[in-house]
Amino acid sequence: MHKGRLSYLLSQCSGASSASTSLRSHLVIAPAVTKRGMATRPRSGPRVFPSSGWDTIDPSIPVEEESIATYTPEKFYPARIGEVFNHRYQVVSKLGYGSSATVWLCRDLVGHRYIALKIYIASKTVTQEIEIYNHLNTVQSDHAGRSCLRPLLEVFQTQSPDRQRVHTCLVHPPLGISLHQLTSLLPRGVMSSAIVRTTIRNVLAALDFLHTEAGVIHTDLQPNNILLGIKDESILSNIEQAEFETPMPRKTYNDRTIYLSRPLPISYGTPVLCDLGEARVGTDKQQGDIMPDLYRAPEVILKMSWDYKVDIWNVGMVIWSLFQRRHLFHARNAERELDDGVHLAEMQAVLGPPPLEFLARSERSLLFWDENGHWKGAQLPHHTLEEREERLDGDEKSDFLRFLRRMLCWLPEQRATAKELLFDPWLMHGLFK
Repeated sequence: MHKGRLSYLLSQCSGASSASTSLRSHLVIAPAVTKRGMATRPRSGPRVFPSSGWDTIDPSIPVEEESIATYTPEKFYPARIGEVFNHRYQVVSKLGYGSSATVWLCRDLVGHRYIALKIYIASKTVTQEIEIYNHLNTVQSDHAGRSCLRPLLEVFQTQSPDRQRVHTCLVHPPLGISLHQLTSLLPRGVMSSAIVRTTIRNVLAALDFLHTEAGVIHTDLQPNNILLGIKDESILSNIEQAEFETPMPRKTYNDRTIYLSRPLPISYGTPVLCDLGEARVGTDKQQGDIMPDLYRAPEVILKMSWDYKVDIWNVGMVIWSLFQRRHLFHARNAERELDDGVHLAEMQAVLGPPPLEFLARSERSLLFWDENGHWKGAQLPHHTLEEREERLDGDEKSDFLRFLRRMLCWLPEQRATAKELLFDPWLMHGLFK
């Protein structure tokens, strides 16, 4: 595909014909921001934040990272609002948390801009993610899909206050809410066709760059890892000012403070693919367990070697979860435990039986099919892909399912590439009106 053609396609996605206007009209709520009209660039010099004025949370109530089953206080860096990292990044608000890191909005006192600072727990090794970013930095390419990936600005390490542990910190440009968060603000918790199309164009453009120019497989596509870009950067200075006027509730211990994350307003920017922590360099003959449980490709479940086409399967899973009211596959048995047999049975119900050529690639296939390819595992569900799709009718439904089936194939080599999918008629519908 000609790079100029892809650049033009993405320019159309971010212009008036994109789903940005559609998103505004479909939102149930749009969280308000404070102090309209504030300067978008952060002021120079560190600021002294309030020492009171917030609600104190009952110490017996677990909040944020404390609610994670594997939470160990000593592993998390006890960041404070107002703290300055690496002699330049002052924390102004907490943006989020996970099992392995907390994320903070910071002012860059040197670059006079806002950044997102991800502080990993002390036991977390992020060498692989850093190596992926270093690899991407060596790729000389003007591919338009590169702009659809979140870049890494800097890496540094910081010691815990007691000097007993070391934490790796990644600096990224700040972004808005994830697609998972966005869907909760939409009617019935699902996206319109227009919003899905704009989102997936950007994801596919990013994957085309990763697969064809960088030789990288993402392996972890999910709505939590696709974030909206920030179209109006005044929301960042508004967040900082809000921390002065209405500080977020928190819990204070002797050695740390647990802050509540400040909700981000809708930013209406184009989607950006993030989180390369599970990515692999090399687009074929990979091994190992990857992908979110419900999104795993069949070759991963059956412990075959896999290639970049696992990302294409992942795209199909993401599209379904954004556009429908439920996941395509549940993969849970009667005891609500993850069950590979149930997962594969659900796949056969919507895709039909797998080719013998595919089953021959793994001895594990014999746990679920006999040597002739006849299913012998968990009870097969009685529904087809057409029956599972409930939002569309007529030609639009046929086009959507045809598009989806280009991604959801047993044989990885039969799945379309990101480049081919970018110009699928369903994905381009209404783009150049």
